[in-house]
Amino acid sequence: MNSASRIKEVTVKGVYMINIFGRAVPAVMLEDEEGLLMPIHIGQAEALSINSVLKGETMPRPMTHDLIVSMLKRLEAEVDRVLIDDKVDNIYYARITLKKDGTSIDFDARPSDCIAIALRNDASIMINEEVFNSDAISKENFLGSKAITGFT
Repeated sequence: MNSASRIKEVTVKGVYMINIFGRAVPAVMLEDEEGLLMPIHIGQAEALSINSVLKGETMPRPMTHDLIVSMLKRLEAEVDRVLIDDKVDNIYYARITLKKDGTSIDFDARPSDCIAIALRNDASIMINEEVFNSDAISKENFLGSKAITGFT
């Protein structure tokens, strides 16, 4: 990411099934303050994890992201923010920033993992504006996508 790049905060609108080449795939939908949306295609396990935290559902056993959050809490590390900062060959790149004892540490991670952990910690989700704007869609183009209600 170039140092002159600007970043902005986004929120998670939800997890949706989007039709890609005739097949439904899960995507986490990010929304900026202007109401533009940006989908990031994710795996089913990550979709379930993000969807469960958005709905306030607790699984009978900790999911991977719950385990990570629990470990961070015990280690007294705090999730500061996540940043989706690049897209290369249709793959998004992200970093999660942790703080411990006044020191910040960045970790390379998949955006879906970053988002699932950020949501569990009320941490900011930031994105490079160029990355967001290159894949943003209007709400009108989003109509017809279905929110995930569960996996069968």
